[in-house]
Amino acid sequence: MSVTSRRELLAVVAPRYRAARGEERGRILEEFVASTGYHRKYALSLLNHPITKGTARKKRARPRQYAFAVQQALVTCWRAANGICSKRLVPYLPELVRVLEEHGELHLEAQTKERLLALSAATADRLLQAERKRAKPHGLGTTKPGTLLKSAIPIRTFAEWDEAEPGFTEIDLVVHCGSTTRGEYLHSLTVTDVATGWTECVALRNRGQQTVFQALLLARGRLPFPLHGIDSDNGSEANQRAPAALLSGRTAH
Repeated sequence: MSVTSRRELLAVVAPRYRAARGEERGRILEEFVASTGYHRKYALSLLNHPITKGTARKKRARPRQYAFAVQQALVTCWRAANGICSKRLVPYLPELVRVLEEHGELHLEAQTKERLLALSAATADRLLQAERKRAKPHGLGTTKPGTLLKSAIPIRTFAEWDEAEPGFTEIDLVVHCGSTTRGEYLHSLTVTDVATGWTECVALRNRGQQTVFQALLLARGRLPFPLHGIDSDNGSEANQRAPAALLSGRTAH
């Protein structure tokens, strides 16, 4: 029986129960308990004090525990930490708040600061939800498929990297375009040795073939070991076979 049906039955039975006497009251109570499934004491209370329209308990609005100032302070910390997840952000908040205050980036009252540092990761997630929706969920990318046939380009997966000898590298281009890829912007070429983790970064004005090649030459000169192999993604700037002179007796992958 639904809640509505129980209330309708109560509205009919309650006047009969209050008007009845003796054994008849007991019979009405037993029938009401059997029909609704209520506990006997609860059913007796309802029959003697039925719920009327307008007296139903209203759900109290939950008071807002965290003020707007706390939320804004959390957003400031989150942005300063480059949008990391709340489970990583919350343990670091005491140190982050101290540094931001020292540099004049954050000004908090004592109560606001106390509540901010008492946040749990789950509460921080809830307070940051709207800000995360306003931010773009994914970064911008400029990598596009190259023009060469895939069958003509040797491909290796991460599982095939088994070189223990230094000199086999992974390369990638990172764009520094802000919120749009329109116009001109800087790039970074990252060259990482698989065996040792040694990494070289070179700034580029564009990602043209000659510019990338010159950056590779510069990175090669900085490496403390010979360059034997290069693996890259499928970006169009990488789909140009490197001259043999770039490598030390080995070919690019």
